Order: sequence, then C-alpha cells, then structure tokens
Amino acid sequence: MAASKKAVLGPLVGAVDQGTSSTRFLVFNSKTAELLSHHQVEIKQEFPREGWVEQDPKEILHSVYECIEKTCEKLGQLNIDISNIKAIGVSNQRETTVVWDKLTGEPLYNAVVWLDLRTQSTVESLSKRIPGNNNFVKSKTGLPLSTYFSAVKLRWLLDNVRKVQKAVEEKRALFGTIDSWLIWSLTGGVNGGVHCTDVTNASRTMLFNIHSLEWDKQLCEFFGIPMEILPNVRSSSEIYGLMKISHSLKAGALEGVPISGCLGDQSAALVGQMCFQNGQAKNTYGTGCFLLCNTGHKCVFSDHGLLTTVAYKLGRDKPVYYALEGSVAIAGAVIRWLRDNLGIIESSEEIEKLAKEVGTSYGCYFVPAFSGLYAPYWEPSARGIICGLTQFTNKCHIAFAALEAVCFQTREILDAMNRDCGIPLSHLQVDGGMTSNKILMQLQADILYIPVVKPSMPETTALGAAMAAGAAEGVGVWSLEPEDLSAVTMERFEPQINAEESEIRYSTWKKAVMKSMGWVTTQSPESGDPSIFCSLPLGFFIVSSMVMLIGARYISGIP
Repeated sequence: MAASKKAVLGPLVGAVDQGTSSTRFLVFNSKTAELLSHHQVEIKQEFPREGWVEQDPKEILHSVYECIEKTCEKLGQLNIDISNIKAIGVSNQRETTVVWDKLTGEPLYNAVVWLDLRTQSTVESLSKRIPGNNNFVKSKTGLPLSTYFSAVKLRWLLDNVRKVQKAVEEKRALFGTIDSWLIWSLTGGVNGGVHCTDVTNASRTMLFNIHSLEWDKQLCEFFGIPMEILPNVRSSSEIYGLMKISHSLKAGALEGVPISGCLGDQSAALVGQMCFQNGQAKNTYGTGCFLLCNTGHKCVFSDHGLLTTVAYKLGRDKPVYYALEGSVAIAGAVIRWLRDNLGIIESSEEIEKLAKEVGTSYGCYFVPAFSGLYAPYWEPSARGIICGLTQFTNKCHIAFAALEAVCFQTREILDAMNRDCGIPLSHLQVDGGMTSNKILMQLQADILYIPVVKPSMPETTALGAAMAAGAAEGVGVWSLEPEDLSAVTMERFEPQINAEESEIRYSTWKKAVMKSMGWVTTQSPESGDPSIFCSLPLGFFIVSSMVMLIGARYISGIP
C-alpha cells in the first residue's frame, strides 16, 4: 500500500512561507499541485515603542526549522517518503529588514518589520533632497518615499545602532530582507551560506533599479548605503544553493535538496493564482492586504497612488514581468488587534461568529490606520478611528465594521487600479488566510459589486514559491506550460446587495477615512516621545468602550 502510494506521488516540492504573523512549511505534489502536508508556527511581534514593530530573526529562523521538521514527521505518518522532496522554494514577508554578522551568524539588531513607523523623520529629511521636477527615486524604483520600504529602515539602523555601524566598518555586516536571511542560514550560514535575494524582493528595498534589474549606485549614495552589504540579485527561479541541515533540525533527509525558488509573498501569490497574463489580478488577505495586477513586460506607473513593482522573473534567461500593486497596511492585523489589544475575541476565527450575529455594523465605521494609510493615500499622519458609535453599538458591530474595513480598503485600491489600467476587473481572484471567512468574502463581493473568486486550496503564496522552485533549471519537476498547469476548483461569491446601497456605504467609509487623517502633526519618531504617535481617536474609543462596559449611560467630554 505504502509503496504504491509513493509511486503515485512522484516528485514533491517544499515551500517555506514566512509571513508577518506566522511561518509555514508546506509540501506539494509537483504533478497535481495537491497540498500533502504542512505545519504552522505563530511568530511574535514586538512593539518596543509606539509605532515600532520588530521581530527576532533567530525566532523566525527557528520557526522555519520547526515547521520543516514537523511537516517531515507528518509526511512520515502518511507513509510519504521525504526523499521525494526535490526542491524547496522560499516566500517571505517583504521589506522587513535584517542586518547580521557574517562571521558569527548573529543578527546585529531585531528585524525591523515592514509596518514599522520609526523612520518617518528620516523619510521627511530625505524627501527634502529629492528635486521636485525629478523624482529619481520613484522613476527608478516605482515606489514612493515611505517608511514602508527597506532602504529607510537600513538607514535608521546605520544611524542608530552602534553594533551595526561597527560591523559595517569592519566589513562583517550583511543586509537582507527575510528571504536573504533564511537562504543564507539554510545554505550553511557562516559555513558558506549564499547571500542572495530575488528580483521581487530587491524591488521592495528602494535601492534597486527595476529597469536595469540591478542595485543602483545613485540610490545607494542617496540613502548612504554601502553596496558591499547588499545580497546578490538572482531570478525568482534558479538554484541558489543546497540545504545544509542545522544541528537543531532532525530532518536530515533534506540535506542537499536545492533551494531553487524565491519570491516576495505577494509575487508568490500572483504566481500561485496563475495570473500569468497581462491584466490578471489577485488580492491576498494576510496581515496586510495586497492587490497585484500583472502588467506584462511593461512598467506601468500609477497616477492614483499604486506602486510599480517586479512581479516575477521565472528563470535566469526568462523575461521579467511587472505589476501594479495596491498595498493596505492593516487587514488581518485588525483582527489580531481586536483579539490581543481589546480582548473582544479569544481567537481570530471568532470574528466571523460575532459579525454573523448582527449582519451589519449599524452605522459604525472602523478605519484601522495603525501605521498611517498606505495606497492610495500614502498618508503617514493618519491614525485608527472607530466612528458612528451609539449606545446601541456592541462588540458584534465593531467586529462587523472591522471586516468591512478590509473590504472598503480593497475597493479603494481596485478603483485606483481600474483608473490606471483603463479596463475594470470583471471579477477578483482572492487568497490568504482571511479568505476562509465567508462573511468577509460575501462583504467583499457586495462592496466591490463584482464576483469574488476563491481557489479551493487557499495556500497560493506557498504554491507560487513551490512552482518557482520546481520549475527551476536543474530541477525541472514542475511544468509552467499553460496546458500542464492543474485546473483549480473555485468558489464564487456574487454580490447580493444593490449597487446603490454599496455606493452609500462606500461613500460613508470615505468620510471616515478623511477624519482619520492629520492626527499626527509632529513627526520625529526617533525621539521616542509617545505623544508624537498620538492615536487619539482609538484612545477615545477605548475609554468610551470601557465606560459603556461598566454601565454608564452617558459618555461626557469625549469628542
């Protein structure tokens, strides 16, 4: 029985999916794209000061080892031979910045997460140096100057962390986004680890020229970044190096397996959703929300607040594809906030139950601008607000408003994309952890007023990384020819409200967004003064909720 099962399975491909809130290792059948087994570990986020978001790079690496080991154990229980794993792909949270010592393998500071806001004053001082008539940063990178991207995080580390400065002076420092840190560690670390990244991750650093596909000398000089600490840039699908098993990992059978795929998580999802044609788009609902539209071999620059980015380059000699991207900072993170900060749910899954109880936000609107607003506004002064509260409002309405907020933010991005591309999307392909929430998916269809289409296997980010790894030259176990790609079964959510109601709700949301702006008036996060991040509206909301909870009839003195 076991032997015949192994024979049917054929070559397998593993994928490390390292996200902001969790790490997973998943194993797919390369012939059918079937997910055979996986393991997931939640990752801690640290908030040392208001607006700062950090993670421990060693915890991230350890979580990868743990996920690989546990998945291999599960495969063994299923009588699946792990020696059939022929390649491993890596997909990662983008922009998150790590600097480590190449001699000791130790991180020189915590990873500064993409959501982090400490660099706002760095951004302001740098933006004064960009000529008004020649925004060379945007024209070379496709990105607005923002706290979001790696270059300003790296600049902050060079300015503020003595260990980083010293390691750079002594030529010991290596910089990378999470993919680089993982690939370097998994291919041997201090014993010959490969220091590389792929074009999709490089395109999010603000140091990479998306036209020439190289690190840009002018950009590195502008940000004051020494080029020798940067990783080598490779395509998204080629053999980077072979797995060297850490002493902490028992899954010795993966020793020598090539790591041959690397894509930033959003690009990986685009590949996993098989959006290979110009004009195809997908939206991923994770910690943030990211809508990418394939624009083919052409860089399309947005007039409506979207980013131009590298979609993928699936082989050393293959052409590069570009995408337009709309980025929402807070999506799944708002659910985590309701769980961890307010305690109105005990698990993320409960949000669907609460929202279902009321079926409406009852006029309550939630703008979760915890890290300012990303696309299409790029407004760092915004902060989270919950408005339209009455004495009737309860936690179920707030839960519903939180789900609506994710959908409204997606609508804003889709509107911008339709204006930039000129061809409105007829449906939206979706993926990511939050898509298991049926109320969210129905709300999304209602608010967009187009069908939402979800694959039955939602792990498209990991699937994209596995496809890139399996298709790499020298591996060749996964065909990316259209006729060989497995047909994916889909679930469709059709709009169930009329267009007029959809528009009224959306325009009220826009009013709430306007009220969220301008809360932070002085930007100098480095000072560490909490008042500079003043989230007044949420503060007021929390106070008012507490007063309601203890039974007060009137809330006075709260705007």
